[in-house]
Amino acid sequence: MNELPAVMRTQELYLALMPVTEKLAGLQRQTLGRRTEDTVLTILELLIMAKHAPKAYKAVYLLKANAQLELLQFHLRIVLEKKLANATAAHQLQAKVSEIGRMTGGNLQQALQFWQI
Repeated sequence: MNELPAVMRTQELYLALMPVTEKLAGLQRQTLGRRTEDTVLTILELLIMAKHAPKAYKAVYLLKANAQLELLQFHLRIVLEKKLANATAAHQLQAKVSEIGRMTGGNLQQALQFWQI
């Protein structure tokens, strides 16, 4: 089964995020770290659901994934602003999130064409 590039990139993002969240201090790891990881897993879930959904429902999952991507960008911004992780690692994660966002946006445009008359 062929994977969507956005799904593969999200898996890569999760694997790159894990070492960053593991290095967070106790309270930050249990709050911000866990929420950040959960958000990435939610994005992955939504992208997989969009992949398997009928055309009429793909846009719904992709819109939700985009909203979760925006939330993830917020989490990473907090990590960067509070200097909770290496700045280079945080910037690399943000670049991956932006790439996934572009991919998801392209898929969303294709899905929305289904509804155009």
